[in-house]
Amino acid sequence: MSTMQPVNLRSFRQKAKDRKNSMRRFLTKLGREAPRGLDKKIAVLEKEVWQEIDCLTCANCCKTMTPTFTNTDMKRISAHLNMSVEAFQKKWLRKEKGGDRDWLNKTEPCQFLNLKDNKCSIYEVRPVDCSGFPHLSKKFSEYDHIHKQNVELCPATFRLVEKMMVLERGQ
Repeated sequence: MSTMQPVNLRSFRQKAKDRKNSMRRFLTKLGREAPRGLDKKIAVLEKEVWQEIDCLTCANCCKTMTPTFTNTDMKRISAHLNMSVEAFQKKWLRKEKGGDRDWLNKTEPCQFLNLKDNKCSIYEVRPVDCSGFPHLSKKFSEYDHIHKQNVELCPATFRLVEKMMVLERGQ
């Protein structure tokens, strides 16, 4: 059994840069030819990953990405902060240009991330996008495109895909 180690972001970013193409090819192939029982295998590997990765030593998602804020998220968070949805939007969010025109953070890192301890100041009411990240427990076929992006952003996703590749070679 592996021991949890602090995430070294510099080292992770270099490894991710070096291996992202091979991992994305692997995920594309897996998406086309998913073996029977893939989600069950991933669930086992995911448990192993969370024994190795501590998000509080990383927070790369909060430092380099923005969640999408749903209307429900904005109502819940603004109520928690004792402000109107409109004031919350004006202070913290921007409307995405083109595409879906989603509500996103104005800044990175996230304004709610405490950079000293990597904790979220609105953790209990955080956006659904954050609470589900990195989406490892979701049905693989519905999130393979997300995993392709996240292999270079999230050490847990990277580690899961590494384990999947080892498992694939062993069969």
